[in-house]
Amino acid sequence: MGRVSLLFAGVGSIIGSGWLFGALNAAKIAGPASIFSWAIAAVMILLIGLCFAELGTMFPVSGGVVRFPHLSFGSFASYTMGWITWVAAATVAPIEVEGALQYATKWAHFTDFHEANGAYTLTALGYVVAVIAMAFFVMLNYYGIRWFARVNNVLVWWKLLAIALVIVAFFVTAFHGHNIGAKEYGGFAPGGAKGIFTAISTAGITFSFLGFRQGVELAGETSNPRRNVPFAVVGSVLLTGVIYVLLEVAFLGAVPDGDLKHSHGWLNLAFANDFGPLAAISSAIGLGWLAYILYVDAVISPADTGLIYTTVTARISYAMARNRNAPAGLAKTTPKGAPLVSLIVTFVLGLVVFLPFPSWQELVGFITSATVLSFGSGPLVLAVMRRQIPEYERPYRIPGGDVIPFLGLYSANLIVYWAGWNTNYKLFATIGIGFVLLAVFQALDKGRAPKMDWKAGASWVMPWLIGLVVISWAGDYDGGQGWIGLGWGFVVNLVLTAIVYLLALRVKLPRERVLEHIEDAKEESRLEQAELGEAP
Repeated sequence: MGRVSLLFAGVGSIIGSGWLFGALNAAKIAGPASIFSWAIAAVMILLIGLCFAELGTMFPVSGGVVRFPHLSFGSFASYTMGWITWVAAATVAPIEVEGALQYATKWAHFTDFHEANGAYTLTALGYVVAVIAMAFFVMLNYYGIRWFARVNNVLVWWKLLAIALVIVAFFVTAFHGHNIGAKEYGGFAPGGAKGIFTAISTAGITFSFLGFRQGVELAGETSNPRRNVPFAVVGSVLLTGVIYVLLEVAFLGAVPDGDLKHSHGWLNLAFANDFGPLAAISSAIGLGWLAYILYVDAVISPADTGLIYTTVTARISYAMARNRNAPAGLAKTTPKGAPLVSLIVTFVLGLVVFLPFPSWQELVGFITSATVLSFGSGPLVLAVMRRQIPEYERPYRIPGGDVIPFLGLYSANLIVYWAGWNTNYKLFATIGIGFVLLAVFQALDKGRAPKMDWKAGASWVMPWLIGLVVISWAGDYDGGQGWIGLGWGFVVNLVLTAIVYLLALRVKLPRERVLEHIEDAKEESRLEQAELGEAP
């Protein structure tokens, strides 16, 4: 994959179903102040992404998000982060399918609206089509990364064109500046400061940025990682950040006055055919041609992102197997380089996810918390490696010492906290299942299972996870006890971040072990290239 292909892997993964629903969802939580929600989220994700950009150029290997913790903290840390990352990535393809089918309800009875949860859920027909779509993702991935790159480049150009058309058309034909800040609609920030931050985690805003990591995950597939990885990671976040802010402003100005009055303001906004909000607005303001494009794009954009995440999910389980934290069969590849067993496992898990989460709205918060939590290890690995191997070549180095890594971890903690208890308890239960599977794997495969490095891993991983559980349960976001208010939430998460950061620095693996892990990773990279039929 070249420079543009790697950038487009990030942009294509970022621009999925999130932009199709995020503008409406954010407006219903924060009102016009949702503009700030998008901007703040972009900065927070960029802080995390910068850490991975430095790591990705140091170690350009497939599945880097999983493998980096292994280098500095050993097997327990890499397994925990790998499990969380894999679960998060494996649930993206299903949510993209659900997003596409929700918009496609315009054409067939794929979803039904349920008053109980305010979400459009899959019907029997929707489930059948969802299974077919997941199978298509697997089949295309079977033919290898080169086919993926060719298809993705074309689709990303389409997606950028579609979102640009929406922004320009809304601004030119139906922008009402009065909508933004009008008192009769609740003012500029009807949800207050809490609404601004809640929207970051629950409206699909952070979810809409999560694809930046593809530049890291696919670093082993690119020709010039030193140049291409930072370009893809930073470029994808900045480009889409600007696009999303413009889209939110355009949407806020394009909502018809009648719909706002009928809904009594932003926080209860609803209108006809809001299963496809952007297309519905386009029709309402007389842009039928744009609505048609959006209904088509609502299939293409999520499908492209689902395709990318099927690729990435299979490579995460592949990386876990390479780290000997998962069954060896997951690391087997076809002559074309596709990890077939991992693809099949990804397909099966995707089908399972449709059952407890049959709608886009029900799944988005879970994916956001899980993915951002998995990202939290990146800043810690970067901070520790600067002390373990300070002389190691860093083709790309972020400035500021510990400032950006610390703020990156702090950002991850805040985003998880803002998602609320009702979302996070499901995530923490899933992590618990992962620990049970680890115990089973350790018991059944003692000859292959690696040394777990409990001190280097568990000494900061467990306090971190337990701290997030307690803070989320005690907080005042979505089902929490309400003991920690908005302001104290920043303080408590800052304290947790400092504790985990210092613990990680204290218990890190010694330099000698890190160098051994790096040599092992280099050997595995050579083996991967040999399996692909490439020169080592």
